[in-house]
Amino acid sequence: MNLHRFSTLMVVCLACFINTLYAQDNITVAGTVVNQDQAPLAGVSVAATSGAGTVTGTDGKFILTASRGETLTFSHVGYRTTTETAAPTMRIEMLPTDAVLDEVVIVGVGYGTMRRSDLTGAITSVSAKDLRKGVITSAEQLLQGKVAGLTVTQPSGDPTQGSSLRLRGGTSLSASNSPLIVVDGIPGADMNAIQPGEIVSIDVLKDASAAAIYGSRGANGVIIVTTNREHAHRTMNYNGYVAVGNATNKLDLLSADQWRAYVRSNNIGGAVDYGDNTDWQDELQRTAVSNFHNLSFSNGGEASGLHASISYLDAQGVIKTSAMNRLAGSLTGHQYGLNNRLKLEASIHANKDSYHPVDMGIYERAYNLNPTLPVKQNGQYTQIGGTNANNPVELLNNRKDDQSRTRLLGYGKAELQIAEGLKGVANGSYEYNSQQGRFYMPSYAFNGRTDKGYGRRNIGDYANLQLETYLTYDKTFQDVHRLNIMAGYSYLKNSYEGYGAERRGFDTDLFGYNNLAAGNDFRLSDVYSYKGEAKLVSFFGRVNYVFHDRYMVTATLRQDGSSRFGANHKWGFFPSASVAWRVSEESFMEPTRDWLDNLKVRAGYGITGNQDGIGEYRSLSLMGTGGGAYYDQATDSWKQSYGITQNPNPDLKWESTAQTNIGLDIAFLGRFNATIDAYVKQTSDLLYTYDVPQPPYLYDKMLANVGDLSNKGIELTLGANIIRNGSFTWNANLVMAHNKQRVEKLSNDIYQTDAVASGNLHGLTGMSGVFTQLLKEGYAVGTFWGPKFLGFDEDGKFLLETDEAGNVIQQYLGNAQPTLTLGFAMDFAYRGFDLNIAANGMFGQKILNAQAMNISYPGRLPGYNVLDSWLDKNVADGPVFSDYWIAKGDFLRLQAVTLGYTLPVNNAWFSRARVYVTGENLLTFTGYEGLDPEVNFSGLRSPGIDKSVGEGDNYYYPRATTFSLGVNLSF
Repeated sequence: MNLHRFSTLMVVCLACFINTLYAQDNITVAGTVVNQDQAPLAGVSVAATSGAGTVTGTDGKFILTASRGETLTFSHVGYRTTTETAAPTMRIEMLPTDAVLDEVVIVGVGYGTMRRSDLTGAITSVSAKDLRKGVITSAEQLLQGKVAGLTVTQPSGDPTQGSSLRLRGGTSLSASNSPLIVVDGIPGADMNAIQPGEIVSIDVLKDASAAAIYGSRGANGVIIVTTNREHAHRTMNYNGYVAVGNATNKLDLLSADQWRAYVRSNNIGGAVDYGDNTDWQDELQRTAVSNFHNLSFSNGGEASGLHASISYLDAQGVIKTSAMNRLAGSLTGHQYGLNNRLKLEASIHANKDSYHPVDMGIYERAYNLNPTLPVKQNGQYTQIGGTNANNPVELLNNRKDDQSRTRLLGYGKAELQIAEGLKGVANGSYEYNSQQGRFYMPSYAFNGRTDKGYGRRNIGDYANLQLETYLTYDKTFQDVHRLNIMAGYSYLKNSYEGYGAERRGFDTDLFGYNNLAAGNDFRLSDVYSYKGEAKLVSFFGRVNYVFHDRYMVTATLRQDGSSRFGANHKWGFFPSASVAWRVSEESFMEPTRDWLDNLKVRAGYGITGNQDGIGEYRSLSLMGTGGGAYYDQATDSWKQSYGITQNPNPDLKWESTAQTNIGLDIAFLGRFNATIDAYVKQTSDLLYTYDVPQPPYLYDKMLANVGDLSNKGIELTLGANIIRNGSFTWNANLVMAHNKQRVEKLSNDIYQTDAVASGNLHGLTGMSGVFTQLLKEGYAVGTFWGPKFLGFDEDGKFLLETDEAGNVIQQYLGNAQPTLTLGFAMDFAYRGFDLNIAANGMFGQKILNAQAMNISYPGRLPGYNVLDSWLDKNVADGPVFSDYWIAKGDFLRLQAVTLGYTLPVNNAWFSRARVYVTGENLLTFTGYEGLDPEVNFSGLRSPGIDKSVGEGDNYYYPRATTFSLGVNLSF
């Protein structure tokens, strides 16, 4: 039975089972209707499909007689019509229409919140129901395709790896380009420390006028994550799923029969037919079965509340032995006191990952090996001679790689209402991350024979201790003036330490990595340790003023002092200002009131920084080992030598990004809305490591602030409630963004560089020392640079463009960065059924198909395998880098489709039961001929290179097409 039939049968059987247990009959429905703030909502019309109806009272309550399972429709002026299945006890939350929603929805802005209608900066909010669906192994995946200008790249299907985030283009050459993550008010927290199901909303601060409140940490934007923290009633929920996935694509290499036919018909000498039929890719892969379980409960009242959640994820990878297990839990409590003037809140999130990565060199071997070679002979793994031709199945199985990481995030928060409108907040937090590595290659393994067994252990700890205090004053005067003032202080101490050890030459493999002292072969570099810390002290403030709900002004200022900065630049200042005009509230717009709900124009300017590229102690002169060992005659022993490893730079400071943003928000007809933003980002004082002369410098390299980088772009967000009636709703959302990047400057009078080579193809056949990209003034990061392909000559050789002297011309060949990113989602609901469709795409980027270049020439035969499609091309050349291998990387992916059904149950056991089926990575529309167009676009080393083999950070782990069967239960 295939998976589709099985999933359908399970849904039908479960629905029939529960319906049989709880047959329909007449019930008395007693319920309460509340708004988004959990306040009672009076005057709500409640209508049953049978014709019965009533209206809620001033307390939001209603009583109605209906049939069990009957649909009730709740409607109110200014609120979205809601349908629910009749039950003895009901609590209905109604949300305002888009026009009203803009007035009242609260948005996180950093150190506080604001009404969406008062915002002057570029901020996008995503609620929990709109986050990405499916098997989520890293929290970053939740945002893929959901925010205009935010690129979430998941370059492989490896469940042990996370995704990269980039907002409005990269701003750094050597520092992080990821946005600052703020979890429940804790800046710099690890987003994966919390359970994805605990996230209530995510607010993305895009422009500098919004992000400048985070100063030297906000240059790449800010993502504010809010989790389940306060509950007003008692709930208990279970969510779980089982998922099955298979690799979506694989390379079409010659099968054993195709290999035999080719070598015979072409009389290829030296061909050895080993008599088997082996698909080496299939031998490495499997059907991955994953499961997830989450149990949460809340118990809250007017004065206190408690929320707890625990979850377990067992995610298999499609490569055998690859897997990740995650056990996570959270506990949050709050208590009011002093006549509700004081609120105390505490929370702790923790999780433990155990995972098993794989050596992706197995695919290089799988692409190389003769398909007639058996996996095993006489019970032993088959091995043949040749470079990178050892058995990939043996390489996968005869090694033990056990990794683990522990994350802990806890905070305590106190809010005191000092006087009317004046509130004081103190927030102390502690974050701890620890990662351990355990590796052993036994002596009988092919790659372990030389070392006679090899073992390695390492551990690294990271701690983040933070205290933030601030005062807010929020007051409305004469229903005309609305003023919000915030001022605060922040202290951050970041520390890290770790150590590692390795040994070789084991007499027995029984100990594995648990007794490294048993290894007889030890070397000088076998043991290492490290430690470091940094401190950041900050003062910050913000003023927001609104006049007549029409004119808004926001100004922020932050001063950061960091131990990372050089002696001449210990403090940095980061100001911003923005204004907004709500045109739709003007009297001259009166004729448009019947169709125009909101029209607001925004403009802002601010300066933010990025200190991640500095690192600890980079402004100081350092000494260290590395000069080799010397013999000390006095002690008759060898000793380690020391030398200068870093020049001092007292002028070292943060990278600075100045950003201008102009935006337009519009909502009309009560169901359509659009947001357009245009921006210009100018990053100066880029950090880069330059070669310097000796003398006067003692070391030949130095980290310095020199370069300039620009990003310019435009973003569009569209939302529509296309159909909205009592039984059927249809909503759609579209986000699009265009960004153009340019390196403006790389050199000054002191530090000079013309261009920096990147995109190294070392490790590919014949590609040692070949670079495919340049970091060059006037071009974006990830620019491909090399010869142009003109065709093949009569002998099947590559013809490349040359100058008059016959020298191959090196020139611009395209860029790895997308010029357009897109996300699209549609939601349908009909009675108990719901359907969600989500897609995402990237356009305009180029991809170097390095893996095809490496294995696409018949000269590999008969020793190695080759792509089936390449045999008809009559090419005799080995791999030659040119734009022949650079292809368009445009793609549109059907990311996920979820079909759910809420069962008509409400009894002593369940208040809600929903079953669903989700399909992920179902279709990808692309002209790219490689395995998958979503390759790694981040970083400076080799963005946009589809390598999969050799050395580097662009190995391709097969992406899976996955189907999940899940259930959501409320008790």
